[in-house]
Order: sequence, then structure tokens, then C-alpha cells
Amino acid sequence: MTPGLRAALAQALGESITDASPAGGGFTENWRCRAGDRRLFVKFSPDLDRLQAEADGLAALAACAELAVPAVLACGEAAGSAFLAMTWLPLEAEGDGAALGRAVAALHAIHGPAYGWRRDNYLGAAPQENDQEADWAAFFARHRLAPQLARAARRGFTAVADPGRRLLERIPELLAGHRPPPALLHGDLWRGNAGFAAGRPALFDPAVHYGDPECDLAMADLFGGFPPTFFAAHAAFHPRLPGWERRRRLYQAYHLLNHLNLFGRGYLGQVLDCLADLR
Repeated sequence: MTPGLRAALAQALGESITDASPAGGGFTENWRCRAGDRRLFVKFSPDLDRLQAEADGLAALAACAELAVPAVLACGEAAGSAFLAMTWLPLEAEGDGAALGRAVAALHAIHGPAYGWRRDNYLGAAPQENDQEADWAAFFARHRLAPQLARAARRGFTAVADPGRRLLERIPELLAGHRPPPALLHGDLWRGNAGFAAGRPALFDPAVHYGDPECDLAMADLFGGFPPTFFAAHAAFHPRLPGWERRRRLYQAYHLLNHLNLFGRGYLGQVLDCLADLR
């Protein structure tokens, strides 16, 4: 943390910054520190909009009382960088999977007026469109799969083009009659974005929007790490609807395409397998 950023953060929080140490990073530069007696987690990025979107998503998750969520303390721009300061969560990787399932079910019980969100945000480092739609199939086709397929084409993944186009054409069939209530989703529910804080289920790094709860479950299932008790506890509140296995694969296509676009050819085989499953 540079002296300029430390001073800017101290001014935003009204307290001196001490005990600053790097906390690893992904798409942002992350630090642990203290502001007075408070322990903080701070992200720095060249992109203010990315951090504002994260702050907005954390505030949305915090509406679910069953979840521990980092509280946003300050978000702004200074010394040539954007910053997002949050309360530190004393995270534990292991905990009660059923409690986490119930907490995610409670999140999904928060409903919105339409599919989408009040602003665009990010899935990892990728822009995520959230224009609101009244029709779920239209939202998923226009604002989830179509942008990822267009991005893949620009990146030269030509093998995805034809099966991707056919899948887009099939979405009205694959989602026919499926009209889930617009539920508040975490949006990027892999195991690295979930944990436990003092025994409470915790979520962070959101890509929030209103959509089908099965989308969060599809992502949770895609890369593993969630125990069977998580899915069983969620299903007790949101029973699985007919055709959910097929929809799970459809929703996973979005995340696999995103990984292909972010991380490259290593995900191409998984994308093609997924698209083949959906023929």
C-alpha cells in the first residue's frame, strides 16, 4: 500500500491506517489493515466502476439476515487508484453445509420486480449485463449467453460459434414453461466465494442480479466444494422443479464460457462438451 493510498484511505475512514499487509489478489490488489480498532479488508483497482459494483452487490447480500457479509466502509478514488474498504470477516473454510444451504435459500427468497439488476456489474473480471427483462428466457439469452458467445468469437474461439448459435436458438425450448420468481442471486457461487465467519454462513465477491435460483446451484455444482447437505437443505425450501438437470447444464454453459473468455483455451474442451450435452 503506497503512502498516498494509505493517506487517502485514512482520510475516507477518519482514522489512521496501521498494520497493513498484502492479502493476495485476483482481479484486484488486496490488503489487510487496521483503522483504529477495526480490522479491514481493502481492495485496490484501476477501475472504480468494478469496485462500486462490488459495493452495491455486498449491500444487496446484506439484506439477507442469515448471511455474514462484509460491510462496506468506504469506496472511492484517490492517489491514482480506486479503493473499496470493508470490514474484515474472520473466515473459516469449513462449517455447517446445511446452514449454508438454508442461508442461500433465504437469499433466494428475496424477490425483485424483474430479471436483471439496477446496474451492470462483473462476473470475475468480465462485464455482466443486467438490463431488466420480464421474460426469463429472453434475459438469459440476451444478457447471459449472447454476450459470452460474442466475446468468444472476438477472442478467436471459432469452434464455439456454431454450437453456441444453435444453443441460443434452443433457449426458448429449453426454458419453455419455466418462470421462476426473480430471486436475488449471489451470481458467482463457487466455493471460493463462500465460507463461515464465527460459525455463520458467509458470502462475498458477488455478481448479484435477480434470476433463477437454479443458476446459483448450477455454479455451486460446477466446480465442487459444496457438500450434499448444502443442496439438500436448499431443496427443503426451494424444491427442484421438473427439468432442473437440463437447466443446470444450460446455466453452467454461461460460467464455462466466462472461464474460457477470461482464462483461455484450457476451458475450451469443457465448453464444447457442455454445448454438446445441450444439443
